Amino acid sequence: MNSPVYHHIAITCKDQQAVEAFYVKYFGFERAQAFSLGEDDLIFIRAGNVYLELFPAKGDAPSSPPTADGPQYPGWRHIGFKVDDVDAKLAEMGDDARITLGPLNFDDFIPGWRTAWIADPEGNIVEISQGYTDPDQRSGS
Repeated sequence: MNSPVYHHIAITCKDQQAVEAFYVKYFGFERAQAFSLGEDDLIFIRAGNVYLELFPAKGDAPSSPPTADGPQYPGWRHIGFKVDDVDAKLAEMGDDARITLGPLNFDDFIPGWRTAWIADPEGNIVEISQGYTDPDQRSGS
C-alpha cells in the first residue's frame, strides 16, 4: 500500500486575487488552474508539489484574526516556509511583512534556528523560518 502524499491546504479568502498575489510574489507559487463554481472561482496555486487551494469566503470570520504564531484553539495554527535568511526575506517583503511575532532565535534547541511569523492579506499566520534541522541532519550526528 502506498503512503499518502501531502497535496494541499485550502484557504477561504475574502480577496482571492490578493492572497494569490502574496504567495506568488513572496513564496514562489504559480497558478496551476482555476475553475468556475458558478458565481465563484476555485483557484489552485502551486510551488513544487505543494498546492494552496483558494476558496471564496461566504461570510465574515466568527472570531478576531489570529495573532502571534497563530490561533490557540484547535485547528490549523499556521503555514510555514523555510527560507535561507529570515531577516533578508522580511526586508524583501517590506510593508507586506506584517509581523505578528518575532523574529525569535531558537538556538537553545537548534543552533541557527530563527523564525518570524507574519500575516498574509487575509490575516492567516505564515511562519518564515531558517536553520531548522532534524537531529539526523545536524553535523556530528
